[in-house]
Amino acid sequence: MSYVDGFLIPVPSENREAYREAAAKAAPVFKEYGAVRIVECWGDDLPDGTLTDFKGAVKAQDGENVVFSWIVWPSKEARDEAYKTLRSDPRLAEKDMPFDTKRLIFGGFQVILDTGE
Repeated sequence: MSYVDGFLIPVPSENREAYREAAAKAAPVFKEYGAVRIVECWGDDLPDGTLTDFKGAVKAQDGENVVFSWIVWPSKEARDEAYKTLRSDPRLAEKDMPFDTKRLIFGGFQVILDTGE
């Protein structure tokens, strides 16, 4: 069954297009390494929670939005193999990312239900 890398990313609202461009540039590289699908979502309806919420999870500041993103891999093994060289691929070496990388949250997830394709 597939494996998913999930991300929450605080992005200054003014950097929306710069973020989209960076993601569009990186997506084919991830696909080259075996990713099946890459999805980038710009926060649109992010209510303030009582205990926690998307903005709080990444300590979003005034003027920032949250990107919810995921990468689907054929398996955890395929993802782990890809990351052995993917992280050092020079096409992904961005010095000036359009967001604060220190507040990016990421993790790998086993798929337990998928009603999609």
